[in-house]
Amino acid sequence: MTVRRLLALPLLGALLTGCGIRATEVPTDFGAAPSGVQCSLAGPDLSTQSSHGVPVQVFLLCGASLVAVDRTVRVPDGTPDARRRVMVAQGLLDQLAASPSAAERSAGYTTRVPGGLGVSGPGPKDPDDALRLSTAPSRLTSYAVAQLVCTLSDSAATEGDGSVILGGPDGGRLRRYECTDDVRHHPGASQPPSTPITDH
Repeated sequence: MTVRRLLALPLLGALLTGCGIRATEVPTDFGAAPSGVQCSLAGPDLSTQSSHGVPVQVFLLCGASLVAVDRTVRVPDGTPDARRRVMVAQGLLDQLAASPSAAERSAGYTTRVPGGLGVSGPGPKDPDDALRLSTAPSRLTSYAVAQLVCTLSDSAATEGDGSVILGGPDGGRLRRYECTDDVRHHPGASQPPSTPITDH
């Protein structure tokens, strides 16, 4: 019995050795792992910042989520509040539509907001805090609308309550869109939650 046990030990050792990690013997290549997307910059990205202007944040796509990055928007001193709101909103749209810097692209940032998108203030019968886009939100991708809603809803262009009233041109229906945790974490799943504005 003792002899059998002694003979079994080398075999047991060989089996246990075979259960170890053997990454160097069986190479695999499944592409970049999700954790390989950094979604953070090593330091201030000076190429996207200016010493003059209003500090703002815009939401870019990184991996499967929205991530805030710092920007600046130029607004002349003494600009009336109503005009200032629209200028800030247009500056945010321009920043969202611009191609991310080289450092941001290296960190995994992208944008889905199309270029040439314009914004104007409320129409004659619109609420004072409404913004009208040159392209109706329903005609934009869910990614683009999520970027717009989360960027605008917490900026000087709105009340800063986590929502923004948006509509298309030509007096189309307005909706109040919300930037929720689900929108930030899953921007492409569906359009951000919204409710129609009926009192205009």
